[in-house]
Amino acid sequence: MTTAGVHVLGVRHHGPGSARSVVAALERLRPQAVLVEGPADADPLLERVGDPALVPPVAVLAHAVDDPGRAAFWPFAEFSPEWQAVRWARAAGVPVRFCDLPAAVTLAPSGTRRSLAAPPADERRGDVPDDAPGGGPDGGPDGGLGARPDGGPDAGPDGGAPDGGATDPRADPAGTRPGDPLAELAAAAGYDDAERWWDAVVEGREHATAPFEELTAAMTVLREGHGLSLREARREAHMRRVLRQTITGGASSVACVVGAWHAPALTGRLPTAAADTKLLTRLPRRKVALTWVPWTHSRLGVWSGYGAGITSPGWYEHLFAGTGDPLAGWFTRVAGVLREEDLPVSTASVIEAVRSARTLAALRGRAAAGLAEVQDVTRAVLVDGDEGLLGLVTDRLVVGERLGAVPDDVATTPLEADLRATARRLRLPVAAAPKTLDLDLREPTGAERSRFLRRLLLLDLPWGRPGRDEVRSTGTFRETWTLEWDPTLSVRLVEASLWGTTVASAATARMVSRAEGTGSSLVDLAEGVETCLLADLPDALPAVLTALDERAGHAGDAGHLMDALSPVVRSLRYGDVRGTRTPALGRVADALLARVCAVLPVAVQGVDDDAAGALRTRLEAVHRAVSLRDDPDATRLWSATLHGLVERADLHGLLLGRLVRLLHDAGDLPGDDVATRLSRALSVGVPAPAKAAWVEGFLAGGGLLLVHDRQLLAALDGWLVGLGPRDLVDALPALRRAFGAVAAGERRAVASAVVSLGGGPRAAAADDGPDVDWEQADAALRAVAALLAGAR
Repeated sequence: MTTAGVHVLGVRHHGPGSARSVVAALERLRPQAVLVEGPADADPLLERVGDPALVPPVAVLAHAVDDPGRAAFWPFAEFSPEWQAVRWARAAGVPVRFCDLPAAVTLAPSGTRRSLAAPPADERRGDVPDDAPGGGPDGGPDGGLGARPDGGPDAGPDGGAPDGGATDPRADPAGTRPGDPLAELAAAAGYDDAERWWDAVVEGREHATAPFEELTAAMTVLREGHGLSLREARREAHMRRVLRQTITGGASSVACVVGAWHAPALTGRLPTAAADTKLLTRLPRRKVALTWVPWTHSRLGVWSGYGAGITSPGWYEHLFAGTGDPLAGWFTRVAGVLREEDLPVSTASVIEAVRSARTLAALRGRAAAGLAEVQDVTRAVLVDGDEGLLGLVTDRLVVGERLGAVPDDVATTPLEADLRATARRLRLPVAAAPKTLDLDLREPTGAERSRFLRRLLLLDLPWGRPGRDEVRSTGTFRETWTLEWDPTLSVRLVEASLWGTTVASAATARMVSRAEGTGSSLVDLAEGVETCLLADLPDALPAVLTALDERAGHAGDAGHLMDALSPVVRSLRYGDVRGTRTPALGRVADALLARVCAVLPVAVQGVDDDAAGALRTRLEAVHRAVSLRDDPDATRLWSATLHGLVERADLHGLLLGRLVRLLHDAGDLPGDDVATRLSRALSVGVPAPAKAAWVEGFLAGGGLLLVHDRQLLAALDGWLVGLGPRDLVDALPALRRAFGAVAAGERRAVASAVVSLGGGPRAAAADDGPDVDWEQADAALRAVAALLAGAR
């Protein structure tokens, strides 16, 4: 095939200089057709480009119909050369097509899977290893010349590099390319960094067009020393197939906007159509659905469908859209950010920053200041070396958190349509920047917002995240949420649509499925009851209660039973506050408590220190739950169980001391009885660590009891005074934990109470000591006081 009339514009994806150069080249060439690197089966989506409601950054989302979690994105920013090429073609009335492998092929099952929702640390920096999926010649953080060995887009949130990456069984093991070919060009030009070279040669050109022909020639030379993987060869074969179809269709002049690495594949002497057809024969496919979804600037920092990841989208947007002096405009924006933080930044400082950036660029041999110079000058001139303030500028300006938008009538799932309609009705802002939301649950809107956001959490759609202390805030009328929209939620929405067409129905179906499945533990079911109440899912509650009742009847693990009781009692206590009637919860709570009381005597015997600590925490939680429920029958059953336990001699000291304190605080154990038990626990013959453990458990409820009960204080004080050196060392760790857990004010009160003790063991211990002549001692003390006063 002849390439006459074919104009290949090799670009870096998401490059502002490349974008300007592409528009200038298209204006000059006026081609009859435009081809753009992207999934060929997404051509119908190009008809929406130019719609005022389609605002970049946006992305083409493709997902497998039979496995919605297997998905891929092809992002576009305002400064993406492909986006600008499509916009130019749409405005000029020129046919435009995607030319890369269809998403139906890209998402065909193969290879390994990885996560997009939590990309590896290397990806977040943009420094992807050469042997990793997405590595290769575009290497650095602002790469994207289309040089991915696997060529596949991002994975869906369930983890899935759709093309299988480097482990694709169809890939050619000998086709991997070592190192970064662009570094060779940079080194030849005297640069030690490939990104700096590309910025200087292409992206840094503000007015001139990019040297597309020279870049293609350079890439041709580089490709001679680096083989192609089978995956990449197929991608380029498909690009040539689309190019042939376009020429056959009557276009005598075609502009191809592709990654610069692929430019030589579309110029010069091309392989025959038969050779390309052989490469593309019998490729695996699967049914996919494609649509536009909003994207964010921060997500452009993750490897895209082109293999391009950028770490400075805000800076690139400024370079692309700015007019006049880009440095002056940028530092003015930096000053605005700092002034918003009440930091004094003068106009003179901005002028000095501009001059310093230009000087620094000249010293480094650069034609114009780039991001490195801008950041260095910001650090030195505007923030006085404060890395925290520099990070603030980076987050707000260099990266920026712009969220794109898509038209309301863009094809989507019914679940997403319901989510967006509900969000508009409840006035919940869909934005990429975090926004704190304070909800008053006494107001209808606040309560409905809370229920809506909790339903989304149940569907694994964490658009809103509750505050740390409000995950299960059943008993409060105030909640705090943080809203932050992540583009990957679009894939999760597709996955969640399997459960229903509305948020409420999908959340109900998801909860019922969890309850009826075998993977949910007793605690999961108990928390599921609470979730049903918080999210207002009355249709799911019966199934969860039935499963909880059945599971509790067969449970024999005391820890699971005790952990399950608290959420059930909270639900029972606050169900009516949330407007949900829960008559069956009482029966479940009774059954759980009965099972706890039945298995507890066996669970407490023969436990070590660690198990005793965990069991103490669970005992306290059950005690609080029984008190919260305030049911006489439950209280009597629990009290009888505790009374039976404190009479046992084989109980761990930590548990015994804690149970005695719980019964005393509840009024079920008189003070004299407590003093007797304390004296018995501290008597001769009991090892010092066991005594200290008893004291630790007893004081876990606070130290004010010792202030008001002098009998207990005297017994404890006498034991401490009488400890020998070895016993004190053995008991010290537990004593430190016991008194360290007491509030500082209570410790001071206990100390004052000890000082005021008269007679008793302390006085007796003092009488056993040497005689003191207090008159002579008083004179010595006055002398010491005078010396200390003089030292001050």
